[in-house]
Amino acid sequence: MVLDSERWLELRRFRGLVESGATSLSEVAKETGLNWRTVSKYLSADGPVSPPRRSPSGQSRARVIDEFAPLVDSMLRAEILMKAAVIHERLAGEYGFTGNYQRTKLYVQEARPRIAGELGISPKELAGMHRRLEVIPGAQAQVDWGDEGKILAHMGIAKVYSFHMTLSYSRDPFCCFTTGQDLQTFFECHRRAFAHFGGVPMTIVYDRTKTVVRRHVAPGEAVPLHPEAVGFAGHYDFDIDVLAAYRPTGKGRVERQVLIVRDHVLSGRAFSSVEEMDAAFAAWVPQRRAQIHKTHREVIGERAARDHAALKPLPPTPYLVAERHLRPVGKDCLVAFGGNLYSVPARKVRPRQLVEVRVTKSQVMLHSTAADASGETHAGHAPPRGRPLGPRRRGDPLGRPAHRQGPPHHHRRRLTSAPPRTAAGQGARTTPGPAEPGCGNPRRSRPPSAVGL
Repeated sequence: MVLDSERWLELRRFRGLVESGATSLSEVAKETGLNWRTVSKYLSADGPVSPPRRSPSGQSRARVIDEFAPLVDSMLRAEILMKAAVIHERLAGEYGFTGNYQRTKLYVQEARPRIAGELGISPKELAGMHRRLEVIPGAQAQVDWGDEGKILAHMGIAKVYSFHMTLSYSRDPFCCFTTGQDLQTFFECHRRAFAHFGGVPMTIVYDRTKTVVRRHVAPGEAVPLHPEAVGFAGHYDFDIDVLAAYRPTGKGRVERQVLIVRDHVLSGRAFSSVEEMDAAFAAWVPQRRAQIHKTHREVIGERAARDHAALKPLPPTPYLVAERHLRPVGKDCLVAFGGNLYSVPARKVRPRQLVEVRVTKSQVMLHSTAADASGETHAGHAPPRGRPLGPRRRGDPLGRPAHRQGPPHHHRRRLTSAPPRTAAGQGARTTPGPAEPGCGNPRRSRPPSAVGL
């Protein structure tokens, strides 16, 4: 932005204060109503020391954007939040604008507050505004958790959570209640939601929950997704859309649903189980679908019918969700996980063997990192009854008798036995004993030894 002489002189009054540290560039920008980049340009150490030059007529040199200023103003009056990039693209493509994007951006930053004032929008209201995203039927769903607290504390259940999925086009809701937020529960709720809607949306929007994102990254970096989330999305053929950090308006439809369900389904009622809570939501859904939504001004059920018809079909088989962990195999051919010991086939154990533990709700599977000659990679175990990962004594492992067969022949060790004493008081030479069953600690073979008086 090019300043005239009066604005330049007004801005130069702040230079000494900025250099002494008495004030900041942002405070000067707020005081003068200028962009902080303009303030930085003219108050920096290498900034201009004289007012901007004028043309011979006494007027400041005309900018290329000035010719298109009325057109830009009309675009902002039609859509106050229109981005400068969109305005520049339309000016260049439809009206022959030859200026660069930076000029357009600076003018939009200057003009937007002025146009907002003409429209009666205060600066605070302008800062809190955002564009509403509209989607086509079947294109998007939004997912979020709700914390319902101690609603079942009288039944001995410490906490209850609500899982929500909302179809973005129609605002058709789904909700179910759980006592945990683990990986299996999270994707089991997805399966129930897909069955409720009769299909799968093209995209599902999430925040940065640990069941979808492996770790948080800096803004602008690619978000690493949880491998089970990637596998689940690939099986059901939908795309994962992870919101940027600190973006509370990215999934406002499902966040609003959390409050609506809490008010209309749970408020003022007593429940004795999560099944009762699920039944209460199912009974309320027809009432919700009969309402006219205040945003799209249509009956939710009629719009939901178009949404459901555009969903992708469900696959013939469900996806088996498993938590995956790497664990070492002990010298006794046992793998410790979750306070339990699980056996693996002794003949498949190698030195420093690692196995991948895959845990589902009904089974614990131990997968080798490489297939054996027969192509097998895993041994399955049922978790302890009533407590899938409860503690057990080390001498009472979970396993199969076949797993406890002897180790390979090069790991067998020879044993010696002392014969009964003879009358002469001499002992005969011993012979190798049988191989000790079990996995054992591999030892080097030893020749027979003599035992005597």
